[in-house]
Amino acid sequence: MLYSGDITRVHGIRVGQAESETARTGVTVVLCKKDGAVGGCSVRGAAPGTRETDLLRPGNLVEKVNAVVLAGGSAYGLDAAGGVMRYLEHNGIGLDMGDTVVPIVPAAVLYDLSVGDSKIRPDAAMGRAACMAARKGFQQGRFGAGTGCTVGKLVPGSVPQDSGIGSASITLQEGVTVGAVVAVNAVGDVYDPRTGELIGSAHMPDGTAISSENLLWGNAPAPQQVRIPAPGSNTTIGVVATDARLTKEQANRLADVAHDGLARTIRPVHTQMDGDTIFALATGQMDREVNFLKLCAAAAEVTARAIVNAVLSAR
Repeated sequence: MLYSGDITRVHGIRVGQAESETARTGVTVVLCKKDGAVGGCSVRGAAPGTRETDLLRPGNLVEKVNAVVLAGGSAYGLDAAGGVMRYLEHNGIGLDMGDTVVPIVPAAVLYDLSVGDSKIRPDAAMGRAACMAARKGFQQGRFGAGTGCTVGKLVPGSVPQDSGIGSASITLQEGVTVGAVVAVNAVGDVYDPRTGELIGSAHMPDGTAISSENLLWGNAPAPQQVRIPAPGSNTTIGVVATDARLTKEQANRLADVAHDGLARTIRPVHTQMDGDTIFALATGQMDREVNFLKLCAAAAEVTARAIVNAVLSAR
């Protein structure tokens, strides 16, 4: 059963997606309200592909971002952010520099080149198309950045399971909403934290699911060696957002604790083959007092729920 809600229930957030099903790759763009949202970022994987993440560190100049791009295509997919920048510039959105505006568009990519046509990657045109499609509401599964996602890649001779992109949200009793969107392309397996059920893993050619953990701990049906994928050939990337008012330091902390949602659902996670990256956005649309501990707990929870939705929707 899918978890309810999606990140666009956060006031000031819209999401647009574009993809090539033939090439099994795509782009997901999270657009903020016109004057931007306070941003943060946390990178826990050892093989990230990102842009503008240093800008989001506490103490650096710019506090607000205008959009976040999640894309396939490995490092090539960072080109999609250029199309998002041009779309925002055309609409007069960005950091006001007097003579012009400079849209602030952080981005993270995942590796899906071996799944579809490796010569077709997200580019500026696909990034702009995703912006044009931005709306409230969200299509989960094999769409946008989730089009070429798979999970369970440690078992030799096995076939990884299709995954995708998922989203979930929680509205707290104070009226503040916390939501997440995550593209799940992990080397590890995915478990539903509600039940402990294995919902995303490698399958043997006869269709039998096999757990990476059983292999890692020596409990596989037959002696096997762990298959080590190429570094950076995986990666789970996402955005957690709230309409509460946060400082830049708090936004970075929110991104940090959102990784707890990955730890609850993906095993193993944050490996040297993954570039796991989470962005945080605070639109400040709801001027309500809410305990920051509560926001952090919600961020981890919606991230875990979004990961489950990504895998279940891709089925």
